[in-house]
Amino acid sequence: MELALYGKKVLVTGGTRGIGRGIVLAAARAGADVLTCHRQDGEAVESLLQALKETDGDHHVIRADLGGTAEADRLVGEAKDRFGRLDGVVNNAGVISHIPFGELSAEEWSRVLDTNLTAAYRVIHQALPLLGEGSSVINIGSRGAAAGIPLRAHYTAAKAAMIGLTRSLAKELGPRGIRVNVVAPGVIETEAFDAMPAERAAGLRATYAQKTALARLGTVEELAGPVLFLLSDLSAYVTGETVNVDGGI
Repeated sequence: MELALYGKKVLVTGGTRGIGRGIVLAAARAGADVLTCHRQDGEAVESLLQALKETDGDHHVIRADLGGTAEADRLVGEAKDRFGRLDGVVNNAGVISHIPFGELSAEEWSRVLDTNLTAAYRVIHQALPLLGEGSSVINIGSRGAAAGIPLRAHYTAAKAAMIGLTRSLAKELGPRGIRVNVVAPGVIETEAFDAMPAERAAGLRATYAQKTALARLGTVEELAGPVLFLLSDLSAYVTGETVNVDGGI
């Protein structure tokens, strides 16, 4: 067996920036046909479209805001119309904000939970008829789900709940040959670091160099690797797991 995804049909939510973008491009380059979505048009969307045009396969980038269940349903409908089936689903779409708990409004709580957790439920739920034996669902979690992060109670709660959802679905869907796992990143250096003041970015790199066994931040490619493994047939006996990709934080 080899780590290749030739002929597999894969849906990746939130795939035009950061971790999601890295997963989309890695999966496409490994041979999968990939459909992904974004909330807003912009340069990131255009550059991803160009990169996918230069990559063999049947790839699609669709606008969909997964904060609403109707949009999640529409996205899966697009996957059905274009692919007819799905061999892999990667729930990556998410939002985050940093708010003291005492100031956390019900509206912001709902926004973050809806996008980070409820959207994953809805995508998996609607995709079930498209998933056959040997298919793989990967939920992108966070190392912070186990550690807890101040000012992110809503985000941390959503990511912790993702682990419970994954464990339950792994047991329920396992008899159908569908695997469900979490990949939990630590601090991954995305293009967001380029948008920061140089001093702040350098400070973050230095801080996490001291906190991780590997003494550095992770790269998007290093996060995409374990996702490809879980999408591939190499992981045929792996389900219900949380794979921490955090450099030994």
